[in-house]
This record gives sequence, structure tokens and C-alpha cells, in this order.
Amino acid sequence: MLNKFKKIDYTIVFILLLLMGISIAVLYSATSNTQYHGYHLRMAMYYGVGFVAFFALSLVDFRLLVKYGLYIYLLGVALLVVVMFIGNTYYNATGWMTLPGGLSFQPAEFFKLLLVVFLAHVLYRKRKTQLAFWRDVIPICLLTFVPFMIVMAQNDLGNALSYLIILVGMLWIGGMKYSHALIALAIFAGSVIGGISAYKIYYDEVHHFFADIGREHWIERIDPWLVPDKATEKAIYHTRNAKLAIASGGMTGEGYMQGATVQSERVPLTYSDSIFVVIAEEFGFLGSSVLLLLYFVLIHRLILISLECKDRSGPLIIVGIVALFLYQIFENIGMFIGLMPLTGITLPFISYGGTSLVINMASIGVAMSIRIHGHEVDEEQQTTAAVTRKPAAKSQ
Repeated sequence: MLNKFKKIDYTIVFILLLLMGISIAVLYSATSNTQYHGYHLRMAMYYGVGFVAFFALSLVDFRLLVKYGLYIYLLGVALLVVVMFIGNTYYNATGWMTLPGGLSFQPAEFFKLLLVVFLAHVLYRKRKTQLAFWRDVIPICLLTFVPFMIVMAQNDLGNALSYLIILVGMLWIGGMKYSHALIALAIFAGSVIGGISAYKIYYDEVHHFFADIGREHWIERIDPWLVPDKATEKAIYHTRNAKLAIASGGMTGEGYMQGATVQSERVPLTYSDSIFVVIAEEFGFLGSSVLLLLYFVLIHRLILISLECKDRSGPLIIVGIVALFLYQIFENIGMFIGLMPLTGITLPFISYGGTSLVINMASIGVAMSIRIHGHEVDEEQQTTAAVTRKPAAKSQ
């Protein structure tokens, strides 16, 4: 047990402690004069639970999770289905379960890590240097689209898209052929360009279609991004004020708890999705850069763990976790500077949210387990290597 603790990457632990300090401090600033005052104390409690999950999963051999990946996947899908019937609705999305003590649990967030483990399980069992398109890639995509469609039905676009990002990252390292990847990239690029063009050309028709299917709020998120001149005042209110707050921060910011836009509550959800706006306005470009640097170092350390791992399932998991973090960071920050549409995506380790934080900490815990146990090669790999070496020995 002590030897395992010695193998923990304490640079990552230090980064997590810094992110915890930033989160609690910024949450206090964002909520001090609002109805959400006290969320910084709850976040400290969530971090305590998160560190327990981190150290607990660090000590568990990650190969056990990979071994039972199918059951983990089925459990996650079952939770996604159950929450559709008994879940609570917040901000137009139905996906929260109430736990004892009044706490909320979001299965869609929880499923991110479960999906990473499941895809690692599937790709590990393939044992191929290259994946066949119809026999391998298509079935894996279909298995991912099942939870994707369930979460889309819950009206949670942000989390649903994260499943596709995880799928793409893990297929890439899992052995997808370059030709298949290029075809998929061309189809994706064509779909995005065609979709944006169609949205602008057939704006009224698209607007009526979304209204008919009960997704009017999608218009309010897409319009400020693609056609700001047609967006309503309600639709553009959030992103416009967020951009003003970020711009007013300048190089060094307006000072802690001195952000005029944020403190006057002109930016919604500053404790959650919009927390980056608080950092940008009060600490400026320099403060924002420090946060991005911490993310960079964290991801760099995770990649180093994957490079040192001898078990083939370890790097698969690391890539899935890194893809998830990169997507969340880029989407959360990008939607407030005009690069991405507005979605309900939290900023990892910073935004308020118990489920999101604990799952992110658990993900780092699984990565740490790979660092601790990844130098060991499982029996099947040893057997395969031995069989491979036998003919060479005979030829000598």
C-alpha cells in the first residue's frame, strides 16, 4: 500500500490543489452577494469527496475496470434510461436524480468515465493494429450512439457531444485506418459547413422546425454564434455581456471581487458554466493564462503516464480522459469568446457541480492507477509475447 502511494504523481496532486483553491476563491467572488452564497463551501466539500475518489481509484488496479467494462457500460446506460423517467429538469435538460440529503446526481456526467472504460475494454479485446471498418468501427460507433441518443432525448447537448469526442479520440489511438479517419473527417467537415450554410439560408424553416420539436432554446444558443444580427435580445444577452466582461478585464483584470459586470449579476450562471468570465474579468489575460497553463501541465502529465504504460489498455483510457478534458475546456471558454455555440458545459475542476467535479477527480484517479499499475503486463500479453518469440528461438 505504501509503495503505491509513493508512485503517485504528486505534481498532478499539486495542480489539483491549485485548481481547488482557484475554484473556491472564484466561486466566493461570483456568489458573495447572491442567492448562491455558500456554494464555495459546498465546492470545498465536493473536493473532499473528489480527493477520496481520486486516491481510492488510484489504488485499484485499472485493469479490473477494463475487464468488467461491458457491465460498467450496461450500468451506465441503465442509469441514463432511469433518469429519463424519474429525473428532475433544470435549464431545459432532464437528467438529475435527487439523492438522500438533497444532493443531485447527473448520470450523463457519470457516464463519461464509464464510456471511456467501456471503449478501452472493447478496443483492448480487438487486439488489432488496425480496425476493420464494418466489423469494428461501425459496431463501436453504434454502441456509443445509444447513450448519445438517450442524452440527446434528455435535451443535454453538451454532454451528448462529449461522448462523440471520446469516441473519436479513442478510435484514433485504437487503430483506426488513416483512410477511414480522412473519410470521417471529410464527412464531418462537409456536414458542419453544409449545416451552417443551411441554417443561414433556411433560417425561418429551421426556426419553425426547432419550435415544432420543442427545442426553441437551441435557436437562442445558435443565433448569437452564427447570425447575431437576427438573434433576439434574450438570446444574445448572455454571450454579449460575457464578451464585455472578458474585454473589460484587459491584461491584469479589474481585481478580485471588483468585476463590474460579474458583480452586478449581468452574466448568468457565473458560479457554473460562466465561471471563466469571472476569472477573465477579475484577473484578466494573465489570470486566464495561468489557468490554461495549469490545464496544459495536467494534460502533459497524463500523456507522460500513457507513454510509460506497458499495458495496452492504459493509453486508451488516458486518451479518452484527455479528449474529454480538452473538449470541455475548449467548448466552455470558446462559447464566451464567439468560437463555439452556447452549451451547458462546465469548466473542469473550476465550475460548481458535485457530479462533474467528482467524476473529473475519479478520472484522474484512474489515470493515476495506470501510473501505479501500468508497468505490469497482464498474463495474456505475456502469453502472446511468449508465443511470438518461440518460432524465433527455434530458427536459431
